[in-house]
Amino acid sequence: MRRFGGPALFVAALLVMTLVVPNVLGPFRLQLLGKYLCFAIVAVGIAIAWGRGGMLTLGQGVFFGLGGYAMGMYLKLADAGGGLPDFMVWSGVDSLPLVWKPFANPAFALAMVVLLPTAVAVLLGLLVFRQRVRGAYFAVLSQALAAAFVILLVGQQGLTGGTNGLTNIQFFFGLDLYEESGQRLVYLVTVGVLAVVFVLAWQLKESRFGKLLVAIRDGEDRVRYLGYDPAVVKTVAFAFSAALAGIAGALFVPVVGIMSPAELGIVPSLAMLIGVAIGGRYSLVGAVVGAVLYNYAETSLSEAWPSGWKYLVGALFIAVMVWAPRGLAGLDLKKIEIKKIDIRKLDLKKVARR
Repeated sequence: MRRFGGPALFVAALLVMTLVVPNVLGPFRLQLLGKYLCFAIVAVGIAIAWGRGGMLTLGQGVFFGLGGYAMGMYLKLADAGGGLPDFMVWSGVDSLPLVWKPFANPAFALAMVVLLPTAVAVLLGLLVFRQRVRGAYFAVLSQALAAAFVILLVGQQGLTGGTNGLTNIQFFFGLDLYEESGQRLVYLVTVGVLAVVFVLAWQLKESRFGKLLVAIRDGEDRVRYLGYDPAVVKTVAFAFSAALAGIAGALFVPVVGIMSPAELGIVPSLAMLIGVAIGGRYSLVGAVVGAVLYNYAETSLSEAWPSGWKYLVGALFIAVMVWAPRGLAGLDLKKIEIKKIDIRKLDLKKVARR
C-alpha cells in the first residue's frame, strides 16, 4: 500500500482532471491548469534528477526552451502557410533562415522536441560528470547555462523573435487555439502526456537503475569502486529529465500560445525547482502536486498582491526547507498529531501545578 499509494492517488487525480475539471472550469482557468500541468511534467524530471540522483538542476529552463522553440518554429511556419513568420517580416528578414527550413516538417519538429534537449544534456553531462563536478558547482554551471541561453535568444531578433519570442500562435495541428473546443483538446493531450511521463518515471524509479541512481547519490565513490561508472548513470538520468522538460516546453506553446525568453531564464528555472522542493523531491506525486500548487499560488498571489507575492512564496519555500526538508510529501502526520497531544498534556500539568 505504501509503495502503490502514490500512483493510485495520481490515477484518481487524473480521472478527475479528465472527466470532471473540463466540465467545471471555464476556458481561462482550464488554460491556466494546462499551464500548471506543463510545469508538473518538468517537475517529474527534476524529481528523478534531483530527488533520486542528487543533481541540483538549476537550468531546466534551457531544455524547456529548446522543446518549446522546436514546437513553436513548426507552428509559426504552419500559421504562415509557406511564407515568413510575422516577426521575421517585422525584422526585415528577406528569406527563411536555413535552420528554420527543416522545422516545416512536423515529424522533424516532434523529434527535435525530445532529441535537442536530450543531446544537450548528454553532452553537458558527459563533460561535467566525468570531471566529477557535483553539488553546488554543478548547480551554478547549469544556472549559468540558462542565463547564456536567454542572452543568445534575445540577441537573435530575426531568428528567434528576440525578447518577445514566438507569439500569436493560432493553430496546433489543425486545432484552432482560439476556440474553446481546441483549448479543451490541448488540455486533455497535456493530461495524457503527464500520465505517460509519470508512468515512465515511476518505472525508472522502481527499477534497478533507479536504485543504482540512489546509491550514487548517497555514496558515489563507493559505487565507483564496485565497478559502475557514475558519470554514465547520472548522464542518463539528467538526459531523461531534460527530455521531459523539452516535452513540457512543446506542450506549453499551444497551451499558452507563446514561447519567449522570459519563460526560460534563471528565475523560471528556480521556480521549477522550488515547486518540486515544496511538494517533495523524493516523491513523484509530491513533485507534481508541488509544481501545481506553486504555480497556482503564483497566479493567485500575483493577482491579489502584485508587488510582494514573491516575498511570500520565498518565505513559504524557506519554511518548507527548514521544517519539512523532504517537502509536503515527507510529512509524517501521525508524528505531528502525537506531538500536539503531548504538548496539550504538558500544558495541563503546568496548569494543575499552578
